[in-house]
Amino acid sequence: MSNRLLVKNGLVSNEEEISPVLAVSIVVPVYNEVESLPHLIEAIASTLSNTDLSYEIICVDDGSKDGSAKLLKEQAEARTDLQAVILRRNYGQTAAMSAGFHHARGKAIVTLDGDLQNDPADIPMLLDKLEEGFDLVSGWRKKRQDAALTRLLPSKIANWLIGRITGVKLNDYGCSLKAYRGELVADMNLYGELHRFLPALAYIEGARITEIPVRHHARRFGSSKYGIWRTFRVLMDLLTIAFMKKFLTRPMHVFGLLGLISISFGGTLGIYLTWVKFILGEDIGNRPLLILVVLLLVTGVQLFCFGLLAELLMRTYHESQGRTIYRVREVVGRDIK
Repeated sequence: MSNRLLVKNGLVSNEEEISPVLAVSIVVPVYNEVESLPHLIEAIASTLSNTDLSYEIICVDDGSKDGSAKLLKEQAEARTDLQAVILRRNYGQTAAMSAGFHHARGKAIVTLDGDLQNDPADIPMLLDKLEEGFDLVSGWRKKRQDAALTRLLPSKIANWLIGRITGVKLNDYGCSLKAYRGELVADMNLYGELHRFLPALAYIEGARITEIPVRHHARRFGSSKYGIWRTFRVLMDLLTIAFMKKFLTRPMHVFGLLGLISISFGGTLGIYLTWVKFILGEDIGNRPLLILVVLLLVTGVQLFCFGLLAELLMRTYHESQGRTIYRVREVVGRDIK
């Protein structure tokens, strides 16, 4: 049992002890948001203090250079509802969110940006929706306060593309304001730019997902940290998600199929060239088709080898961690063994 006491509005109450497991953890990745942070922390605390929920605020500084880390450390020392996680350098938003998830103790976890564009007043609404039986509630910035050409149009195209490829159709994948069940994020490992694909990753884990409109405010301080240069990385991660969705536990199905197709074409063309050489007596040494046959056969064998290696990696991944290839939502009735 922790010795920390119940937190209300950043103050310690002597009435009861806080449980090691809290009702909700608020995870905020931070990068150069020193002007926004005091307002954001107070807004989150004010919102949750009006509820009966025990909570914690986890701000993860992702290598800020504007004094955000210093401010967070000062705030964490002065408050009892704030934990500052300071990363050694700038790893990116995905790593910052992963660090926040790792330190969170809440049964529910809510994420939002540190730039005040997400409204903390929407947090109780997301938590209420989560209690309806969903595993992930995603915010939808229906009236988004961003530039139409440079932000809104690319976002609409990206949301449509991600929905088509992953099968999880949301209006706003880029909204950081989301609520998760704690056990859901415990099953997900994040790499690259995968934070924006959390609904798709949750879908792979069998999560129930919904989306509700939330408020969105114009940026008050600083400038956006997002640029068009990230598009390539996002596309690569999207291909990763698409592969994981279909072939996570059976990679041989895709590599083996491609290898079989390649070997079949190469073998068919090889038989044809054999017939040309020995039946018709024609020279095939200078034919480009002969090079294509060799290429197809070698590629087919390589794809089969990739498939076998991928199968071994998947088995090692699941068995070394004791992970099952399924997720149980609930067990009803007596478990007889």
